[in-house]
Amino acid sequence: MKIGAAMFFTDYSMAPAELGRALEERGFESVWAPEHSHIPAARASAFPSGGALPKKYYDAMDPFVSLTAAAAATTTLKIGTGVCLVVQRDPIQTAKLVASIDQVSRGRFLFGIGNGWNADEMENHGTVFKTRHKLARERIEAMKAIWTQQTAAYHGEFVDFGPMIARPKPVQAPHPPILVGGAFPYGARRALRYGDGWMPHRVRPAYADVAALIPQYRALVEESGRDPASVPVSIWGAKEDIAMLERDRSLGVVRVVVSLDSAKADAILPELDRWAEIIRRLG
Repeated sequence: MKIGAAMFFTDYSMAPAELGRALEERGFESVWAPEHSHIPAARASAFPSGGALPKKYYDAMDPFVSLTAAAAATTTLKIGTGVCLVVQRDPIQTAKLVASIDQVSRGRFLFGIGNGWNADEMENHGTVFKTRHKLARERIEAMKAIWTQQTAAYHGEFVDFGPMIARPKPVQAPHPPILVGGAFPYGARRALRYGDGWMPHRVRPAYADVAALIPQYRALVEESGRDPASVPVSIWGAKEDIAMLERDRSLGVVRVVVSLDSAKADAILPELDRWAEIIRRLG
């Protein structure tokens, strides 16, 4: 089981290159950057974790820019969006971004996606909250066509374009892994429909005990006819708990991701050092 780490990169956090080097030196598998284009000043949408929305949500840098810096400073560390809000991004431009960062990183990109919770933010992008899930599916399907076809076309309700040529193609074939975030069962079903893995969050109330849901997820995988190896589970919100991590591993979880504060090295490096020992113990 691999260990990754996520940070809202801001102008007051560790820089992406600095964190990337620190993670790679300590045996982490991946670094992840979340996304919020902005937060509307008048917001009706409740924060899924409860309470006030943390400052870092307002201040997050663009994940593709941050991850490119991390990729340039490392050699083996994987880089991932955690998550990219595809319902707020043009699919043709996003397909270009994904292919480009996969090229720059020499095939180290993980495309974590989510359909979002902030209806106010989406509306500013022209996205209707109630139809966001179908919009996300069509955008992912359209991007797959762009990545895998020399002359791509897609015709859907929300995404519609005729034959087009878009290069470069990604390094990874047929494309970088698409890891779909979301609660059980709907997020899991979306992962099976158009993703390459399910990425639930351990600490949000809607998810309850993620480990207890994995057998149910396995049943959905079998029902779908997909190879379980093609749709693994990555759990967000890892804790410094060896027993919990060993249970995750025994359930076939391929990756857990540590959520780091948006802080400087003096606060973050001691935490990474503790995780480096956990990584060593897990083997």
